[in-house]
Amino acid sequence: MKQYLTITFALLLSAAVQAQSRKAVFIIVDGIPADVFERAELPHFKHIIQSGSYLRAFVGGEKGGYSQTPTISAVGYNSVLTGTWVNKHNVWDNDIKEPNYQYWTIFRTFKSHFPQRKTAIYSSWEDNRTKLVGDRLPATGNLAIDIRHDGFELDTVRFPHDRKKAYMERIDAHVAEEAAKSIRQQAPDLSWVYLEYTDDMGHMYGDSPEFSSAIRKMDEKIGKIWEAVQYRQKQFKEQWMIVITTDHGRDEPSGKHHGGQTFRQRSGWIVSNIKQPNVYAKTSYPGVVDIMPTIARFLGLPLPQHVARESDGVALTGKISVARANVNYFQDVLDISWINPDPGGNVKIWVTTTNNYKTGGTDEYKLLAEVPAAQGHAVVNVKELPSKFYKVVLEGKENTVNRWWVADK
Repeated sequence: MKQYLTITFALLLSAAVQAQSRKAVFIIVDGIPADVFERAELPHFKHIIQSGSYLRAFVGGEKGGYSQTPTISAVGYNSVLTGTWVNKHNVWDNDIKEPNYQYWTIFRTFKSHFPQRKTAIYSSWEDNRTKLVGDRLPATGNLAIDIRHDGFELDTVRFPHDRKKAYMERIDAHVAEEAAKSIRQQAPDLSWVYLEYTDDMGHMYGDSPEFSSAIRKMDEKIGKIWEAVQYRQKQFKEQWMIVITTDHGRDEPSGKHHGGQTFRQRSGWIVSNIKQPNVYAKTSYPGVVDIMPTIARFLGLPLPQHVARESDGVALTGKISVARANVNYFQDVLDISWINPDPGGNVKIWVTTTNNYKTGGTDEYKLLAEVPAAQGHAVVNVKELPSKFYKVVLEGKENTVNRWWVADK
């Protein structure tokens, strides 16, 4: 018995040490559609992709559906941070007027589970930390980011503003240098880096040599951060995930604009050093909301039930029980379908007719069915739950997804 307990303790200790050695940094580079990214000569990105993977991905939620999301910068950042679309996180534009902090960011989830581990944000925009992440706000449970290098757009002494926005390139260079230095020396467990200059050049010049030049300069900055990650991996035997994405694409005619729902404005991508995306990632069209659960899974971070039930994303690594859920209503029944990338186990079908979670309340879910995940389809009777709104949660062995049905207005 003592030997069994000793072995069990050793295994638990080994798992804990392994989890502590896992660290993640995600980077958002602003406003680069997939077609431009794929044509560019980017040696540092190429090295990361050779070490890992490249996926096309979409932004903007479900076009024409309840989750349709403006293809605007801060809106996209918050979809990455929370793993939800705008109908939940409520950031509709760059003013960031009323973020709905009921939908937790990856930082809040991480700090709630690992309060002693370190987080970091490196960004030109101070609003990314103070408004989106909600650093030190009562509404986010007084979440505190440990390492902060941001707000440089407000420093007109070190970075005097000019009409051609060259100062933003200098700010991005400073942000990347601070991020690389901090990763080398402090090795925060969860970091976010934001670089803006590419979007500025897109707005000013559209599809142009100036835009292409800004993307090449961005690649050099990514290279510094990637070198810092490799240094930590080699010198300290740490396991690192780096994920790089964009927040929106650009319009088809000129490349100067975004915000709408055309294919190119919704066009994004995800680069990671993780070699083996799962079946879902390879056979579906991932969204930027998939990044949050992917990072959580890598870090060994379990999503609390209330976060898992509201998340619109699916992890791009590991086994997946259920994805791409769809719900239709007719004649007192809900017709529910999904894909089952990794067969095995059952799917529990939970249904509620309320959305109290949005305002801090609780939704009373009813378990209406449990079927084999491989079945991929179920019809459940909701005659006793008449409503013009249904929130359906599919809980599988490996993951949970949700889907709404909203009556036509």
